[in-house]
Amino acid sequence: MTTNGGHEPVFCTIVPPHVLDTLSQAENRALAAKARRTLQHDAYERTRRRLTTVLGAPALAPPEGAAEDRPNRTIHDAKHQQNLPGKKVRGEGDKPGKDATVNRAYAGLGSTFELFLKAYGRNSINGEGLPLNATVHFGEDYNNAFWNGEQMVFGDGDGEIFLDFTIPVDVIGHELAHGVTQYTANLTYFGQPGALNESMSDVFGSLIKQYTLGQTATEADWLIGAGLLAPNVTGTALRSMKAPGTAYDDDVLGKDPQPATMDDYVRTGRDNGGVHINSGIPNHAFYLAATALGGHAWERVGQIWYDVLTGGELDSRASFTDFAALTLAKARASYGEGEELQAVSKAWEQVKVPTG
Repeated sequence: MTTNGGHEPVFCTIVPPHVLDTLSQAENRALAAKARRTLQHDAYERTRRRLTTVLGAPALAPPEGAAEDRPNRTIHDAKHQQNLPGKKVRGEGDKPGKDATVNRAYAGLGSTFELFLKAYGRNSINGEGLPLNATVHFGEDYNNAFWNGEQMVFGDGDGEIFLDFTIPVDVIGHELAHGVTQYTANLTYFGQPGALNESMSDVFGSLIKQYTLGQTATEADWLIGAGLLAPNVTGTALRSMKAPGTAYDDDVLGKDPQPATMDDYVRTGRDNGGVHINSGIPNHAFYLAATALGGHAWERVGQIWYDVLTGGELDSRASFTDFAALTLAKARASYGEGEELQAVSKAWEQVKVPTG
C-alpha cells in the first residue's frame, strides 16, 4: 500500500462535535449559546479550510540560517477576536512574559518539537523545519483548540465547562500531531482512517506529555485533556486511552461514548463517521502494548507507531486491520520475534481488531 502522496490539510479540533452538540442543548442558555457559537465557528473554519485546499495554501519555510535542532516558534494574540493570526506577542528565544497562556503555548510547541526530534529524528512537523505558529485568546469563550493545516489556535474556554486550552500539553501535542499525519500518511478524515488520524494525535499527544514529565508507561495517566474540564464537571479529561468511555459522565456534557473494542464499534454519519469516538479502539491497543512492555512508551511501541505512520506503506484510506497488520510487520522487522511483537499482537487481539 502507498500513501496518496499529498499533504491535504484538514481542520481538526480537540473537542469533538458530539460534545459541543450536547452542550448546545443545555438548559443553561448562556452555556448553550457559547457552545453553538463554537460549533458555528468550527463549521466556518472547515469551509475555509476546504477553500484554501482548492486554492492552495501558502508554503511555510524555515528562515535562512535556522538551526535544524531548534524550533522556530511564534505566538500571536487574537485578543478575543477571530482574525488569524493576530498580534505577535512572543518569538523564538524571547523571554517569558506575564501572560501564562502565551507562555504555555510557547512551551508546548517546544515540547512537541523536542519529542519528535529527540525520539524520532524528525525536524518539526513536516520533517523540514516547519515554523510552529500559534494563536491564543481566540474568540469569546471559544470552547476548542484546532490545527487548521498551517497553525495552532487556542480558545480560552467558557470557564464553566472548559478552561484554557493551553493548560494540557497533550492538547497542544495532539493538534500538532495532526500536522505530522498531514505531511506523511495523510489519513482520510472519515470512518476508520479518520479514527486512526485522531488516534495518532492522541497517541503522540500522550507521548509528548509523558516525555515532558519523564514518565514511564506505568506512571502515565493515559488521559487526553486532563486539567481542561472545569472543577464542577463530573469527569477527568476528554478521553482515556487506558479505559475508553470513562473520561467523563456529566449531567451537562453527557457521557464519554468511546468504545474500547470492536464489539462496541459505533457506526454513525456524524463526527465524520465517528472519528473522535472509534479512535478509542486503536488508542486502547497502543495503551495495552505500551504497558505490557513497560519503560518509556515513546521508545519501542512509540517507534513502531511512528515508523508505520511515516514509512510510506500506510494507505490514506487504511482500516484498523490495515494499520494493525503494518504494526506487526514493523515490530517483527525492528525487534524480531521478541516481546515487542508479542505485546503488539496481543494488544490488537484484546481490542478485537484482526491483523490480516
